[in-house]
Amino acid sequence: MIIITAPSGAGKTTIVKHLKEKYPKMQFSVSATTRDKRKGELHGKDYFYLSIPEFKKLIDTKQLLEWEEVYENQYYGTLKSEVNRIWSEGKHILFDIDVKGATTLKERYGDRALSIFIKPPSLQVLMKRLKNRGSETPEQLKKRTIKLKEELSYETAFDVVIVNNDLQEALTTAENLVGDFIGNLSGAKA
Repeated sequence: MIIITAPSGAGKTTIVKHLKEKYPKMQFSVSATTRDKRKGELHGKDYFYLSIPEFKKLIDTKQLLEWEEVYENQYYGTLKSEVNRIWSEGKHILFDIDVKGATTLKERYGDRALSIFIKPPSLQVLMKRLKNRGSETPEQLKKRTIKLKEELSYETAFDVVIVNNDLQEALTTAENLVGDFIGNLSGAKA
């Protein structure tokens, strides 16, 4: 499994999309969440959008490999069924996941997982990216800002840190790391 993590706005989703296109034997693990859908997002493609009671039932019945209440009443988690489905298809799993979930998966799967932390060039650049994205209300942006510093403190918990100062360079670095990792696991590039 390939675990990509970063604070919001650091570019992890762009890097994940690039890796999905580059490596067809890799499939994205769709996470479950209780957050509202953003414009253009689809249930089952971007996330499995659940109510809080539905999500809590998954926790109680141990159907999640990891989960986190990222913001108050806003849960995210990885479904065991998603991981099992992808592996049963003979594919590598690609995660776009928050830092705490990423550390949990890395601890659980060890050498079977490559964990990559995408770091912005600076906190100021990250804040500008979030504002320019225009997908958050001022209140949501304030919540994210508080969380950013905590998320940035996790970078040493991962196998590799990529500073996303130049997108093309970050994409190439991620592509090479993943290619090497997959090649080492299977004996050939996927």
